[in-house]
Amino acid sequence: MGKLHVKLDDTVYILNGKDAGKTGKILAVFPKTSQVIVEGVNMQTKHKKARTHLEAGGILQQEGKIHSSNVMLVCPDTKRPTKIGKRFENGVKVRYSKASGKTIDSVKG
Repeated sequence: MGKLHVKLDDTVYILNGKDAGKTGKILAVFPKTSQVIVEGVNMQTKHKKARTHLEAGGILQQEGKIHSSNVMLVCPDTKRPTKIGKRFENGVKVRYSKASGKTIDSVKG
C-alpha cells in the first residue's frame, strides 16, 4: 500500500502473466491496492444489460487491473524497460531511468 513507481500515462512493459511482453499506456492507478489498468492488457469480458430501451446491452471487452509489481516503466530515451530511481535535482525530487541515467519527470511529495 502507498506510493507506486509508475504514474498515469506512463508507458509500461508487462513482466509476467498472460500478457507478458506487451507494452501499453497506464489508464488508471489505484495506490491503495497497488494496482494499475494498462491499455490493451488483461482484457476481460463484461456482460452488460440494457438499462433503457435506448441503451444497447451486449458483451463488452474491457481492461482489468493488474498488480504494479508486474509492470516496468519503458524508458522514453532508450525505449526499453528500465528500473526507476529517485534523486534531487536543483531542489526538486525527480524520477530517473537507471538504464540511461536521464531524468524522466518530477515527483510530487
